[in-house]
Amino acid sequence: MPDNSDYFDFEEEAHDFDEDDFEARVWNLLVLINPGDDELALQQFNRWRETMAEQGEPLEADSDWLPALFTAIGWQSGFEVDRDDLDALVSAVDELSARFNQQVDWGGDLDDEDFAEGLDGVQLMSTAFDRLREHNYTLWSVDAGSDGFTGWMALTRDDDAMLALCSLLDVEVRLGSDPF
Repeated sequence: MPDNSDYFDFEEEAHDFDEDDFEARVWNLLVLINPGDDELALQQFNRWRETMAEQGEPLEADSDWLPALFTAIGWQSGFEVDRDDLDALVSAVDELSARFNQQVDWGGDLDDEDFAEGLDGVQLMSTAFDRLREHNYTLWSVDAGSDGFTGWMALTRDDDAMLALCSLLDVEVRLGSDPF
């Protein structure tokens, strides 16, 4: 086998940013969950920073930054609902989907007692994940340390970036088809 180094002549470019910049990682996360809407991402970033300052938390990875982020993005780019509040879960996912001109087909009328009987949040998250995936969106479940359902949406093409970034931020995420 030939040594491939003979065929590639490249130099690694010097980065003009700090690879360990925590705030930059949070910003990139906001960009992922607000595709094409940098203005909203910036508003949420500023709200997150203000919330962290009000709580006296430093802007660093060791801080308790995720609850402040969900406060900043709530019902615009993410959701946090009680596990037993299925109406809130459906409303939250519908709200996120509407931002991208999508409507989730839940498989029936949730107001119909016969249909809704026996449904749980895991089934609803999985259904939403499947329906959104058909339109190139991914519903993510986020382990935010709460007992409820917590999540956000992003473009499917950004799945690998989401996983890598959340790993760097030490946030556990799963596909919405397998929620926490």
